[in-house]
This record gives sequence, structure tokens and C-alpha cells, in this order.
Amino acid sequence: MIQNINHDTTLLSQKLTPATKSDTQVIQDLLDTLEAHKDNCVGMAANMIGVNKRILVFRIGMMSMPMINPVITKKSGQYTTNEGCLSLIGERSTERFQNIEVRFLDKNFQVHTQEFSDFVAEIIQHEMDHFDGVLI
Repeated sequence: MIQNINHDTTLLSQKLTPATKSDTQVIQDLLDTLEAHKDNCVGMAANMIGVNKRILVFRIGMMSMPMINPVITKKSGQYTTNEGCLSLIGERSTERFQNIEVRFLDKNFQVHTQEFSDFVAEIIQHEMDHFDGVLI
């Protein structure tokens, strides 16, 4: 179900808790909400729809992919960039890594480890910042 976008910086600044199998509806809500905002959004974390769980979704071309409880296990190629966020007004400068390796659970709660680079890696890092209450 499409959810409203959370703009409350107090809630967005809170650290998120690990997701469990009881959070499967949150995954679908995130996917539906991302699809509804596909013209101006490439990724979302659960707190952007008011849920404090470590779940994110992002777009790769026409496909959307969820990640549950992701952890960056490797990173390289640090650079500075400016990013915006659907939950916040404007852009902010931040540090990112060009290449990352992420261990995560898929929507069936199966473990995966995958490498990402460039813009997709940036999206994942941005959404993972939401997990720690970092506002970008």
C-alpha cells in the first residue's frame, strides 16, 4: 500500500531497529511507495514512511529491489557528492564510496552478499544513513 512520506526530522533522526519476518508488509509498502514516487525518487528507507525498521528499497532501471538489515562489508573509492532526499528540502554534501559490498536479506529473508558501484552504491549508502538517523 502506498504510504505518506515522513518529513518529521525528529522521527527521521532516530536509529532504526532490525527487521523481522513480521515486517513483510513494510517491504511491500516501501516498494509500492517507491513506485508511486519513481519520477523523483530512486530509493527509500522504512523511516521515510514512518516505520523504524532497517529496511530499504531502491531502483535499478525498471526493477525495484528490497534489502533487509543490510550491512556494508567492504568499501572503496571515497568521494564527495551532493544528495537530496524525498523527506527533506534541498541538497547536502556528503562522503560516499564508489564501490561497496553488502550483506543483506532479500524479501524471503534469504542471505545474500553482492557488490554495487557508482550511483547504485550511492543510493544504498544514502538509505543506510537513514538507519542511523543521519539526515542527508
